[in-house]
Amino acid sequence: MVAEHLTDEQKKLAAVIDHTLLRADATAEQVRRVCAEARTFGFAAVCINPFYVRLAAQELAGSGVRVSTVAGFPLGANTSAVKAYEAERAIADGAQEVDMVLNIGALKAGGLQTVEADIRAVVEVCHAAGALLKVILETGFLTDAEKIEACRRAVSAGADFVKTSTGFGPGGATAADVALMRATVGPQVGVKAAGGIRTYAAARQMLDAGANRLGTSASVQILQGMV
Repeated sequence: MVAEHLTDEQKKLAAVIDHTLLRADATAEQVRRVCAEARTFGFAAVCINPFYVRLAAQELAGSGVRVSTVAGFPLGANTSAVKAYEAERAIADGAQEVDMVLNIGALKAGGLQTVEADIRAVVEVCHAAGALLKVILETGFLTDAEKIEACRRAVSAGADFVKTSTGFGPGGATAADVALMRATVGPQVGVKAAGGIRTYAAARQMLDAGANRLGTSASVQILQGMV
């Protein structure tokens, strides 16, 4: 596929995809490749591990593709201070968006104030630097009631997006979860579907359910599947 031959519909889809490489064995060469693909196809962002943020920022300079990374990933069990520092350091290295994992254990134990304070600590760092903050719920661990409460706490803390999954947990994105999250956060907060989205049909399903950002490592294949 050649980028200049993309249809308007393919370009529209590419513009809401975070082209993702978060594997533990990711190499610098692979990061350069996903950055080149993101520039070529016009993806919204490249999402990579914090170690590679500086490299991705160099590779994407001037492209319009945003640099995204993760904090408290993938378990969410770091202290708030550590998550906030991860975000601060990543932004200093060139990140414009941070996807943090909320404190899953605290949520399930009913520690809702702890969950909200944890999110707010990272929100404050991100917003002070003009970066976006997405909160990963890891929906595979949660009941619907817990998903709703997590979304409410993320909104109350000032998060810009809620996100389904890390891709490393017990389940990925589902249309039902996306619809529930969208209904809970309303129209002003973003919903990112991530985890197991590997086909155009799956991507379309998530968007139709209310997602306005998709995270996937199969970005190019998804665009190819539209033709």
